[in-house]
Amino acid sequence: MAQKITIDPITRLEGHGKIEIFLDDAGQVSKAYFQVPELRGFEQFVVGRPAEEMPQITSRICGVCPTAHHMASTKALDSLYQVTPPPAARKIRELVYSTFMVEDHTLHFYFLGGPDFIVGPTAPAAERNVLGVIAKVGIEVGRKVIGMRRKLRDLISLAGGKVIHPVLGVPGGVSRAISAEDQAQFQQAAAEAVEFAQFTLSVFDSVVLKNSGYMELIASDAFTHRTYYMGMVDEQNRVNFYDGAIRVVNPEGQEWAKFEARQYLDHVAEHTEPWSYVKFCYLKGVGWNGFTEGASSGVYCVAPLARLNASAGMATPLAEEACQRFYSLLGGRPVHHTLANHWARVVELMYAAERMKQLADDPELTDPTVRTLPTEKPTEGFGVVEAPRGTLFHHYQTDQRGIITKANLIVATQNNSARMAMGVEKAAKSLISGKEVSDGLLNMVEMAFRAYDPCHGCATHSLPGSMPLMVRLHAADGAVLLTLGRDRDGRVIRQC
Repeated sequence: MAQKITIDPITRLEGHGKIEIFLDDAGQVSKAYFQVPELRGFEQFVVGRPAEEMPQITSRICGVCPTAHHMASTKALDSLYQVTPPPAARKIRELVYSTFMVEDHTLHFYFLGGPDFIVGPTAPAAERNVLGVIAKVGIEVGRKVIGMRRKLRDLISLAGGKVIHPVLGVPGGVSRAISAEDQAQFQQAAAEAVEFAQFTLSVFDSVVLKNSGYMELIASDAFTHRTYYMGMVDEQNRVNFYDGAIRVVNPEGQEWAKFEARQYLDHVAEHTEPWSYVKFCYLKGVGWNGFTEGASSGVYCVAPLARLNASAGMATPLAEEACQRFYSLLGGRPVHHTLANHWARVVELMYAAERMKQLADDPELTDPTVRTLPTEKPTEGFGVVEAPRGTLFHHYQTDQRGIITKANLIVATQNNSARMAMGVEKAAKSLISGKEVSDGLLNMVEMAFRAYDPCHGCATHSLPGSMPLMVRLHAADGAVLLTLGRDRDGRVIRQC
């Protein structure tokens, strides 16, 4: 008899989601859906607000990556008011952002994604968490990880005002200068961050790269998709988190497009499905051809693996050395293995730490001139950064008073949503094949989305027309007593 397996909630991510797997009579997976049932309407309720409030409003979308939204929003205000920040302000922004990237990549590797490798993908669920990681690697390593994150978060608070919801960015610059004493603290922490990144690369090497079973899992067909890749690059096509052009490469690794933030709508479009609040992005120049891979599919991805694939390499020496080793051991460019995101993230951790050190040592950092006051009337602004989870676009339109009339956000997880849905289904079909479905096996299906470090609170938007809604009334034992809702065409649904 056909049956359904539901993973609800899915775990170790930001936001909410579930997976529904449908089995046929033979126990084979016929279909699997990666669903995001939550909705946040930030694009709608910012309408009517002053544009200057956007860096503070949008940082509330997510408590994990507020600095990414804050920085993309601030850059959108620069564009909106046609103002260029002074050099010191730009460097302060990138310094804080690099500090944030070190902290966030550390969070995912040790707390969210790392348990699948350090503890093991089929380990008991109670052990697949940071406590299980500490039990495996030792209490001293745990102290090192927690201590590093605390130091980095304190520095973000020092320069940005607050770590969760920064108040650093303003149109044309930053809200405060960096003193010599502040710079010294950043310099000390940056040196420690480089050492910590080297330590993390060594942990990955000993735990993952030296484990043949893990390497086979990473390279397995169950976690492989040949798609397009997108990431921000500098003038030499090297990875850059804060500024640059957006580069897209095809499944063969050849440059397919390169564009500025204000051109994003010429290249990116969104597709909707009735079973998720997340929109599915695709490349306009290729078109939407369903959840398929290859050159004829418009599906692309962002995130660490995509950034490495879309670039010509890393802009700092130790990170570039790690990047070259990454491609050497995985068979060259581009790498299509979803689980390789974890390795790429550690390579980026090294780059973020090195870039943090470069900026912390810059003598111009303490220049007191940190803002150029806007003088132009606002109309439309575009901002883009590379969030930890991938490319993040902010786009605002205003009236002449600077009041928001329209806002559009395309976040990293939304860019990745089609590839994640494909990944979950492929993993389910590859791993659940008439076998007994254990908790460990279902966790391996979850690994197909967890590699992207998704943030579904950021990624959910209303569908065109009438917003679909489904409400279920449960009894004390969990049984569904009543289902009420409407579909995206506005039709009422009632099931008793």
